[in-house]
Amino acid sequence: MTGLTLGPLQVATPVVLAPMAGITNAAYRRLCAEQGAGLYVCEMITSRGVVERDKHTLDMLVFDELETVRSVQLYGTDPVYVGKATEILCAEYGVAHVDLNFGCPVPKVTRKGGGGALPWKRNLLGEILEHAVAAAAPYDVPVTMKTRKGIDEDHLTYLDAGRIAQEAGCAAIALHGRTVAQAYSGAADWEAIGRLVEHVDIPVLGNGDIWEAGDALRMVTETGVAGVVVGRGCLGRPWLFRDLATAFAGEEVKTLPRLGEVAAMMRRHTELLAQHLGEERGCVEFRKHVSWYLKGFAAGGELRRSLAMTRSLAELDDLLAQLDWSEPFPVSELGAPRGRQGSPRDKVALPEHWLDDTDGTGCGLTEDTNETTGG
Repeated sequence: MTGLTLGPLQVATPVVLAPMAGITNAAYRRLCAEQGAGLYVCEMITSRGVVERDKHTLDMLVFDELETVRSVQLYGTDPVYVGKATEILCAEYGVAHVDLNFGCPVPKVTRKGGGGALPWKRNLLGEILEHAVAAAAPYDVPVTMKTRKGIDEDHLTYLDAGRIAQEAGCAAIALHGRTVAQAYSGAADWEAIGRLVEHVDIPVLGNGDIWEAGDALRMVTETGVAGVVVGRGCLGRPWLFRDLATAFAGEEVKTLPRLGEVAAMMRRHTELLAQHLGEERGCVEFRKHVSWYLKGFAAGGELRRSLAMTRSLAELDDLLAQLDWSEPFPVSELGAPRGRQGSPRDKVALPEHWLDDTDGTGCGLTEDTNETTGG
């Protein structure tokens, strides 16, 4: 399969790292990029935070020195703010790709009409996309959007969203095959992704339940997507991007890593975090990743707890040396979900009377400057 084309941007392997709050910082993007080709998207930031120069927001706009293609996902509910933020990203930060988040299922976001709730307001969605595309056009930067099937099975929006994205001039649309009500529970609906492919002329990227490289190839075959978006599947497994690059090149995926190779990856991850954040803060930031890296391995509970409390690289090295480096990868974990799953929601948090109409123009939504959740 050939690479992915997003307007003027050429991506060698049709794989995109999904933005994940607290995960896809510059260090993790560098780590994944070292494993294979693809497009690696920054943590989601708010358009209002960019425009108002919020320190927390701007602190997230950090890129690794080897990050030649800068990709950022924006969240916003106001067309003017989104347009201005897009211009700032292109003009001041050298961003080569802007993705707009209309898929986040987190209640604090949907309660304000943002994320996965916003596509219900078709006119508002169109206005936001048009402002972003117009702002990026002078810089020849492609704009894409990510969304979900809809609010719930009774309020689907993805086909209209695809049409609106195409009409607004978006370079592609990514679809997570779940509704907002599902959050991360249940199975992703790949058939819906295939319907969207048939519905629009712009490239469609598929997202949801890609745990192994074989899943990505199967999604392409079953749905006809131009590429895939990988989120939770790479948690504790950045080498998944190596496997994906190998698979898309038509080659056989390599043997699964033994615990020693995983330990080396853990060390590299922490080292990169330390370079960007300082050693102690980098080690603290790495703690959340320990359970993902060791998922399925026989490492004892006390050692796991110690690894999740490290404050220095030297301490980390001592603890990693205590692992059984010859232990094979636990095949029982292949194809198994990773990261958060949770349960479906009986009711999605929405602004009052949100479902009364599908217009949304000038509805006066507000956004916080520091929303950082993903979709």
